[in-house]
Amino acid sequence: MPWTPDERDRAAEAVAGPAFDLSVCLSEPIHRLGGIQSHGALLAVGGERVAVASENAAAVLGLPPGELVGAPVADLLGAAVVDAVRATLDAPTGDSGLVSVRLGEREFDVTTYRADGLAVLEFEPALAQRPFAFSRFFPGVRAALTKLQAGRSVVEVCAAAVAEVRGLTGYDRVVAYRFEGPEGPGEVIAEDVAPELEPWLGLWFPATDIPPQARRLYERNWIRVIADVDDATAGLVPPVLPGLGTPLDLSGSALRTVSGFHLEYLRNIGVTSSMSVSLLHEGRLWGLIACHGLRPTVLPAEVRAACEFFGVALSLQLSALGEAQAARARQRARTALSRLVTGLDVDVHESVLGGSDLLAELITADALVLRLAGATTATGGEPPDEAALAALWAHLPPLAAGQVWRSDDLGGLGPGMAEHAERLSGALVLALDGDGDVVAWTRGERRAARTWAADPQAPVLLGPHGQRLTPRGSSAVYREVVRGRSLPWTRADAAVAQEFGHAVTTVVLRHSAHLAALNTELRRANLDLDTFTHVAAHEMKEPLRGIANSAAFIVEDAPDLDPVTARRLDTIQDLAVRMDELVNSLLHFAQLGQADLRRTEVDLRAATELALQIAGARLAENQVEVLLPPPGTTLLADLDRLQEILVNLLVNAAKYARDEHPRTVAVGLVDGAVFVRDNGIGIPEAQQVEVLRLFRRLHPKDSRGGGHGAGLAIVDRIIERHGGRLWLESTPGEGTTVWFTLAEDVPGPQPTGA
Repeated sequence: MPWTPDERDRAAEAVAGPAFDLSVCLSEPIHRLGGIQSHGALLAVGGERVAVASENAAAVLGLPPGELVGAPVADLLGAAVVDAVRATLDAPTGDSGLVSVRLGEREFDVTTYRADGLAVLEFEPALAQRPFAFSRFFPGVRAALTKLQAGRSVVEVCAAAVAEVRGLTGYDRVVAYRFEGPEGPGEVIAEDVAPELEPWLGLWFPATDIPPQARRLYERNWIRVIADVDDATAGLVPPVLPGLGTPLDLSGSALRTVSGFHLEYLRNIGVTSSMSVSLLHEGRLWGLIACHGLRPTVLPAEVRAACEFFGVALSLQLSALGEAQAARARQRARTALSRLVTGLDVDVHESVLGGSDLLAELITADALVLRLAGATTATGGEPPDEAALAALWAHLPPLAAGQVWRSDDLGGLGPGMAEHAERLSGALVLALDGDGDVVAWTRGERRAARTWAADPQAPVLLGPHGQRLTPRGSSAVYREVVRGRSLPWTRADAAVAQEFGHAVTTVVLRHSAHLAALNTELRRANLDLDTFTHVAAHEMKEPLRGIANSAAFIVEDAPDLDPVTARRLDTIQDLAVRMDELVNSLLHFAQLGQADLRRTEVDLRAATELALQIAGARLAENQVEVLLPPPGTTLLADLDRLQEILVNLLVNAAKYARDEHPRTVAVGLVDGAVFVRDNGIGIPEAQQVEVLRLFRRLHPKDSRGGGHGAGLAIVDRIIERHGGRLWLESTPGEGTTVWFTLAEDVPGPQPTGA
């Protein structure tokens, strides 16, 4: 994301006056400044001919005077040089490299790379002893690397590095500079400096000292050398590439000229030459080794290569230190992790909630916040309030399961966060899933004294060389208390959180696989059960019919039976008929789980009238008045199944009508939910679940019209097949309302009773 000046930076501009526009400095295309430092020369080749040349190319290279642009490059440099450059660019190591060439009596170190479709050659007169001997060069480098490896902390390693780089290059000041975040200010954490210069160790420098475009180039190139701040830049010919309308891209250049802003900055701090070596972590700029000289300094290519090698080695060593610190943290946390992960096999949410104390042991924080299934739980000495947490959740980026996100400057995320800085300035967040369940360790504001080399709120001041970024140095320090930030989260903190995230993800996946297997087995069991019920019901009906018929035949064929035997035969017939009815109900219940639904737009009034063709006689017999829904009341349902629901509920209203009059039952629709409301005897709260079970009656089998207790169970099964839900509101002596929906996305009204 492009960096833009904030209000503080604009205020600094206002103090300095209109002659200096900080936003121009921060957006300047420093990779296309159209020139190089004059101690070398540049040729850019397209095809076989020179497309771009520096103005000083003929003088530096000793080529015949005249027009270089358009000339065949082989005629100028010779076929051997062209072949050497082409082989370097085509090597599998990349599209850039360094090659030594001879032109006439002079030797040159040639940096070559590709840019804008051209092969760029940068020539620098060879300064080192020739021929180059690796055996002479390596012992010093090996000794320096050994010192780096001996360091046990970031500061120790950086201190060893700056001492070695200063000894290798001869610069007057070499510092290790660590950034506070990708776009933040930097602190000098190690320094090797000439005795006559003031120390900078411990000073902070504003982020504007190294603007975003410069940081991007530092991530691309390990080293940047400025030989002389008063150098007369050698322009490029042509200054703008035909067809592109911009100067040649010098992002990969060793000779790239320098922004006027940066040159003024260096002059204002008394620096004549400089070198910067990038320190990277995971491809991002972590810091710099910054070198300053009091006199012009042109470094030999081998020395630059050694310094670049140092930057790579130091970056690797710093990464190794970070990994070692993270490994030690993992080891310290292993006991707590093992205790916590052991409990995850039962229920992830519950075990995470129950293990909050163990989670707090893993990482030092002011509070621990759990957001699980939409509910937030905060523990610890100083947990953030609800408003602060709501702001944090709103600013969290999307996180995948097991992903860790951290910030020690939440106030910088955007509106709504800065006001909560005292309790919530930093957060380390672990996503338990991709749906918003997280564990968050939070930290409040840490007020820290910081010594700046200049007032960070006024980086632009009137200095001896004009309105520029001045002054710098311990004689002009500015002290302030930094607010709005928390103690930074370490890589070890993130590693421990990630370790726990991996454990949770593993358990969740294991649970998901187990649940999928159980669901498959359950579907198989349900299918087997439905098949068994269907077959068993069919197989039982024939014997039952035979028993009933046989009892009837005995009664017919033996009219002189004694009363006891005749009564027993009647009982056999009744039981057989009852059993046949139970089997029919069971078979119907099983079929409901297999039948396909034919959903259409159904008029509820018309469906109720159809149901009354079956249930109406029963209602009339019990003198129950039916209140129909208004015309035009529609819903999406299977008409036959809806009619069956209404028949069962209307028959129940007749069977369980109150003793006194009036007796009523009403059918209607509210917010997508159908209701059947009677003023009958009601159902006690403790028995409202029981009545939905198959073959469960709350009254003796022959009372209140008899029945088998299958009606409400069948109703519940039909509603379940629709994807809806059923609930009861009932008060004994006052009546019952049966509510049901017939679709998953119909919430219905909220129940008001039991």
